[in-house]
Amino acid sequence: MNNLDSLTPRQIVAELDKYIVGQQDAKRNVAIALRNRWRRMNVTSEIQEDIIPNNILMIGATGVGKTEIARRLARIADAPFVKVEASKFTEVGYVGRDVESMVRDLVEQSVNMVKARKKEEVKEKAAAAVEDIILDALIPAIKSPAPKTTGFIPGGVEGSDVPSSDHELNERTRNHFREKIKNGELEERKIEIDVKQGGGGGNVGMIGAGVMDEVSMMNIQEMINGMMPKKARKRKVTVAEARKILLEEEAARLIDMDEVKEEALKKAQDAGIIFIDEIDKIASGSGKGGGPDVSREGVQRDLLPIVEGSTVNTKHGVIKTDHILFIAAGAFHISKPSDLIPELQGRFPIRVELTALTKDDFVRILREPKNALTKQYTALLESEGVSLRFTDDAIDAIALAAFTINAEIENIGARRLQTVISKLLNEFLFDVPDKIEAGSSLEVSAAMVNEKLQGLMKNRDLSEYIL
Repeated sequence: MNNLDSLTPRQIVAELDKYIVGQQDAKRNVAIALRNRWRRMNVTSEIQEDIIPNNILMIGATGVGKTEIARRLARIADAPFVKVEASKFTEVGYVGRDVESMVRDLVEQSVNMVKARKKEEVKEKAAAAVEDIILDALIPAIKSPAPKTTGFIPGGVEGSDVPSSDHELNERTRNHFREKIKNGELEERKIEIDVKQGGGGGNVGMIGAGVMDEVSMMNIQEMINGMMPKKARKRKVTVAEARKILLEEEAARLIDMDEVKEEALKKAQDAGIIFIDEIDKIASGSGKGGGPDVSREGVQRDLLPIVEGSTVNTKHGVIKTDHILFIAAGAFHISKPSDLIPELQGRFPIRVELTALTKDDFVRILREPKNALTKQYTALLESEGVSLRFTDDAIDAIALAAFTINAEIENIGARRLQTVISKLLNEFLFDVPDKIEAGSSLEVSAAMVNEKLQGLMKNRDLSEYIL
């Protein structure tokens, strides 16, 4: 985990504050949950294995920051993270995605993270090897001739600048070109390289009379691909393109995949975060029975052993889910948390209710976060050489418009700001750079906001369609 030992719960909240406005209760709880993971890893007694994570159930309308809190938390911890929608799962025995797939996705994410880090560690060594390959493609090396015993130096006196052999001339030329490669003078030069391709084993779906499960199929597929010889084909590319292709190949060759898998499994097991969204969609309303509610309860019962702690087979190895942090979220407009089966409720001991966003919250969302929408659109137009500025009155007007539309039509939280600003700046974004050229300055004022949005906001049917 990335510097988690130096991040206190208060510091974790401060990091989350850079991107998410309000929701302090939720931030505090996820910060404690994250710090507890570090605390567990530093427990020296046998009780370490018995310390289970405090899984969290977030309750709140769409667009209030549930997903963003979980995603940012994973980034702070440098932890594998996957988001799944509970409504996409189906009961065992029915066609659909099984619940174990979220654990396999988590392991895959962990493998990719560890592999990327390992590749970065061998980057310098790989770059040196790539340099040699490119040099060989430009100026093939000549083998050194056998040494002569006469004592006579061909080509002149010892110490002369004149090459004494073809081998020496070749080495001097190669050294000269090596310097050119390092200085980037040959980036556009075309060379021919061998590019490795994976073995072409076809998909295996059945063995004998029985249909294989997903994990078995993946393992056999990987085994077949591993046994098949890697094909290489000649490609004529620039030196710059060759460097990118070869650097990836050499870095992959230098890292130990068995070591990567072992580390990735441990990382996913001890630091992984699975975010289960829309968990309210699989909650059965009280007093209902039969029909689709049976299936919903079936999904809950399939989720239970995963959240509780079980062993899952993946193509990279076996993983235990006992210490994976599960964060579930749902709006719970129709159902309520108590409609979940009691066993699953007990596996989410921490419940956090996220508050609805106010007009003042929208103002802060537009101003404060490092990735605020106003900053994003400013950066987009800066890439075209056009300056964009939002006045304070404009930000207030945008926030009021978003809040009003949410209150009158449908509350989609902070996501409404995206639709409002997109509609507001649509004309600018279309006219740059044809009509609005580089070097121009644009200002968004409250009058402009009111002019662009007032008509839409008054016409309820139109605003429902457009905003």
